[in-house]
Amino acid sequence: MKLFVLKLLALLFISFGTLHASAAPVSAESMSAHQEETYQTKPFSEMVGGFLKSTGVNAILNPDPNEVGAHGEEMSDFHKSWGRVLMILVTFLLFYLAIKKGFEPLLLLPIAFGGLLANIPVANIAGAHGFLGVIYNMGLSNEMFPILIFMGVGAMTDFGPLLSNPKTALLGGAAQFGIFGTLVGAVALSQMGFVDFTLQQASAISIIGGADGPTSIFIATKLAPELLGAIAVASYSYMAMVPIIQPPIMKALTTDAERKIKMTTLRHVSRLEKLVFPVMVLVLAIAVLPASTPLIGAFMFGNFLKESGVVERLNDTLQNALINTVTIFLGLGVGSKLAANEFLVPDTMFIMALGIVAFSVGTASGVIMAKIMNLFPGHKVNPLIGSAGVSAVPMAARVSNKVGMEYDRTNMLLMHAMGPNVAGVIGSAVAAGVLISLFQ
Repeated sequence: MKLFVLKLLALLFISFGTLHASAAPVSAESMSAHQEETYQTKPFSEMVGGFLKSTGVNAILNPDPNEVGAHGEEMSDFHKSWGRVLMILVTFLLFYLAIKKGFEPLLLLPIAFGGLLANIPVANIAGAHGFLGVIYNMGLSNEMFPILIFMGVGAMTDFGPLLSNPKTALLGGAAQFGIFGTLVGAVALSQMGFVDFTLQQASAISIIGGADGPTSIFIATKLAPELLGAIAVASYSYMAMVPIIQPPIMKALTTDAERKIKMTTLRHVSRLEKLVFPVMVLVLAIAVLPASTPLIGAFMFGNFLKESGVVERLNDTLQNALINTVTIFLGLGVGSKLAANEFLVPDTMFIMALGIVAFSVGTASGVIMAKIMNLFPGHKVNPLIGSAGVSAVPMAARVSNKVGMEYDRTNMLLMHAMGPNVAGVIGSAVAAGVLISLFQ
């Protein structure tokens, strides 16, 4: 046995020596000059220098003159350097508002983190082949995410408060005045030379007044795809800022006595009514305004599944897994447009300014409509729920309830505010359909 092992080791040693001897000359003689250069080790100082040049700090302090934007557009040195720093600080502010203040973290955190990733130099995460760019093209630029969001919102919506007190639908309709009022204002500013928006672009911008992100994205893809990113950012930013923007307007337009008005549920809404209502709304949309049916159809589909009571698994998926997944992707996709070279430009600044005007006017219109309704005989309406006519579901309704409870801890307005809130969702989709039908 020992003799066999010794012979085996000797054979392996001889074979290894033969292979080494035959391979060495070949590798030394056949390597080209390029291969020899490739195998040479770089000096350590050169390696360190190359590493330092590849850092984000160097990219900000010494912008690359050849760097281009996510879509190949030129970038100024400001956008490549301190513009990125400024936008990163803005995302930190959004983190603070979402985590510390609790301002719609489900929306604000994905948007803010997407904005942070989009402003990282060198990595080009928001580019066409970066994962943020892929998410944006996958569901924002083709309307898919808005449709899925409307399905989920429909599954979470209860039309009971609206059907119980139908006149609250007027509040949702009045809030849409912000959309059409801003459209007129944007066109007037264009005529005076302050901005340079076409009628289609002004229409897409004005829909921000409905505080409905999916609808804003939907109409922008139809009328002004070149402004889609800026409109999406503005719309979702204002949706998340509802707790900041609305209360001062609501308080300025109401008295203490009006804020303390208590409302009661007028009647019980049957299951049959809740089943018939979404089908009826969809039929009316098909007959009168087919352009709005993608959004209204998805919304009513989700609600119909919920009210049917026979597909609880599908209803649960729409309300939880689907809408949560889509919200993550949608937030990151919207945040990708917070890149300095896309956000810190005049057009986006004008869109943000017109958007806040539209949203403020929509809020005020709903409150004023409630005050007008109270001039007539019948059950009084707390004007605070008029602000929920903008279709930021359900955050606008929660804000109405919160402001009301500041003046009377026993005054629960949430369910009453859901009436104009869901009416506002339908109203903004109808407004979008009208604008698309007129100007596409």
